[in-house]
Amino acid sequence: MSEPEILFERIGRAGVVTLNRPKALNALTQGMVLDMIDQLDRWAIDDAIGHVIVRGAGDRAFCAGGDIRKIYDQGMSGDPTRAQFFGDEYRLNVRVKRFPKPYVALIDGIVMGGGVGVSVHGSHRVGTERTTFAMPETGIGFFPDVGGSWFLPRMPQETGMMAALSAGRLKQADCLWTGILTHGIAAADMEELTRELTETDDVDGTIARFAARHDAGEAPLAARAPAIADIFGRGSVAEILSALDERSGKVEDADAGWAGDLAAVIRSKSPTSVMLAFQQLRRGATLDFEACMRLEYRIVCHILQGADFYEGVRAVIVDKDNAPKWSPAELADVTEADILAHFEMPVGGDLDV
Repeated sequence: MSEPEILFERIGRAGVVTLNRPKALNALTQGMVLDMIDQLDRWAIDDAIGHVIVRGAGDRAFCAGGDIRKIYDQGMSGDPTRAQFFGDEYRLNVRVKRFPKPYVALIDGIVMGGGVGVSVHGSHRVGTERTTFAMPETGIGFFPDVGGSWFLPRMPQETGMMAALSAGRLKQADCLWTGILTHGIAAADMEELTRELTETDDVDGTIARFAARHDAGEAPLAARAPAIADIFGRGSVAEILSALDERSGKVEDADAGWAGDLAAVIRSKSPTSVMLAFQQLRRGATLDFEACMRLEYRIVCHILQGADFYEGVRAVIVDKDNAPKWSPAELADVTEADILAHFEMPVGGDLDV
């Protein structure tokens, strides 16, 4: 008999969620999403539950996203329900954001895409030196969803915009500096912390005690923050790339190599996704969380009808040739009308969050 994809336990005063697909890096399926919504709703009103702990099975990942291959297969077969997974996932993100009790995400290993959505919106986000955060969506013709409209523009010094456009990865120190994590601990302490959290109602004090004995080191992004803010605070993708190109041409500039590499990375992503993510984050900066999730549902309904998502998944996940043929292929060929169409209400209406 196969193992359940998600486990729910009551241990002491804690409700413990284990994402239980270690061979798939704990990627979320629709069944896992729906089960988690139901369980969080029950625990929210259960006086016997003082707080919730969410963790990933195995030692490689907290959660590496959603089951993108299944969504790809649904789209290629013309399944009209292919956006339903995302609607359910975004409702779960709202549950996490508005959960009335401490919600502790224990992020040991990879956290990407959908895994970010069930962690970064919680009250306590605890990472280790093995934590690797990424929103890789522009590299597969998608967009930084699961609340990316909310948390990315609220990261300091435009680091969220940089992460969104480049699909860059951040380690523990940078995750702490940007606010993705609230606490950093040693991976060797994760099991002990988990046990102690099931034996106490003092969530804040317990986590703080473990964090106090761990030094995550300096955040590399902090030293480069002024340059990031200057470049990624520009008014368009074209202006951002122009600023990176200008910086890369100054051989006396210590950041020249960084700027040149970053410009090349952004230009390798789906042009539509890059332009869309820029507009998405600028809009999300002024919206409340629920409005951000409705915005993202609009985007996903439209993007699933386009070509780049399926081409990106084909190149990265299906055929693994890592040679996507984007349409359009150049940033200059993406029109304003193309981007604005993604923000129109979909045929089925807006998401009821």
